[in-house]
Amino acid sequence: MAERLTPRAILEKLVSFPTVSSETNLPLIDWVEAYLKSHGIAAHRHPHETDPDKAAVFAHVGPAVEGAIVLSGHTDVVPVEGQPWTSDPFEVVERDGKLFGRGTCDMKGFDALAIWAMVEAHYANVQRPIQLALSYDEEIGCAGAPPLIDSLNAHFPKGSATIVGEPSMMGAVSGHKGGAGFMVHIRGFEVHSSLMHTGVNAIMYGAKLIEWANEMNVANQAKAPSDTAATFEPPWTTVHVGVIEGGTAHNITALDCRFGLDFRVVPGEDHAFWMSQARAKAAEIEADMRAVVPETYIEMTESFMVPALAPEEQGEAEALVRQLTGDNATRVVSYGTEGGHFQEAGYSTVICGPGDIAQAHQPDEFLSVAQFEAGQRFMEKLIESCT
Repeated sequence: MAERLTPRAILEKLVSFPTVSSETNLPLIDWVEAYLKSHGIAAHRHPHETDPDKAAVFAHVGPAVEGAIVLSGHTDVVPVEGQPWTSDPFEVVERDGKLFGRGTCDMKGFDALAIWAMVEAHYANVQRPIQLALSYDEEIGCAGAPPLIDSLNAHFPKGSATIVGEPSMMGAVSGHKGGAGFMVHIRGFEVHSSLMHTGVNAIMYGAKLIEWANEMNVANQAKAPSDTAATFEPPWTTVHVGVIEGGTAHNITALDCRFGLDFRVVPGEDHAFWMSQARAKAAEIEADMRAVVPETYIEMTESFMVPALAPEEQGEAEALVRQLTGDNATRVVSYGTEGGHFQEAGYSTVICGPGDIAQAHQPDEFLSVAQFEAGQRFMEKLIESCT
């Protein structure tokens, strides 16, 4: 019989793969696939549609019937360059009751527990199936979730409840904001700044679109929030620009300006509405630019779209997590996860995983041993509930 690894051993193996989103995750996928197959578990991969160096992996244990519990995680991590780590970020190091390493918290700790649980559930001969779904490219807009979900459903009977294991201190999180964004490129026309009225300064026209974002934030903050929005912090849809670049010299009207324009959308509001509002404002600004120099333009490329996770009335996934943890607190978060994609695909969905989101993406990222052990107890109770 193949060796049944402990959750800690699996975590150490997963962290050893430097699966930064810009790099390949195939060595990790190869290992997960081989490990599950060594225990007689049929594992499948879904290759990235355009990048041959990335793939998702998914598996099923238990009877071939609908209604599985899906354990959802992602395999990619954020970069470590420029961060002051005190140990090798791709090695699990234990200090003071904490497991340090890139991804221990976000979210290879949960991935390790989910892989461990799949093997244990297989040998426990569970009567309710459990499925594993590990994606790619979560950290760059949750892009890998929709094709993974489609492929999972094409191979196995559809599950009914999804647990997304993002760090929540093992508490149930029933909702989160959605996210959507553009990469904006404004093409101006260069002239000497003393004759700026004959040119088009891409930065200054870009500032008009950024000022529109400020105005939207003020207006949204002033509105009375819906009952759902009122549970979030802040309780309104936000519009944000975090990085901007452009221009060549202080005395030349800027030829180019580029920035990201992002929305964090409360459940109940439509991403498409906000995207169309931004496009309409950009078209208005572009018309003013072209009145000066006709060949100028504004180009807006959609960069990501993460649907919101809406709190469910008597949701199956939330009820299951509360039953297993005894947690009765109400929680929503303003960051996005792959949970919105699962909910859109017809799954009851909740977020629950070990660790504190405050540690995600940080230098010396860690998952406490206590949280990792709490996650293992959760998986043990989950398996027991399915037998």
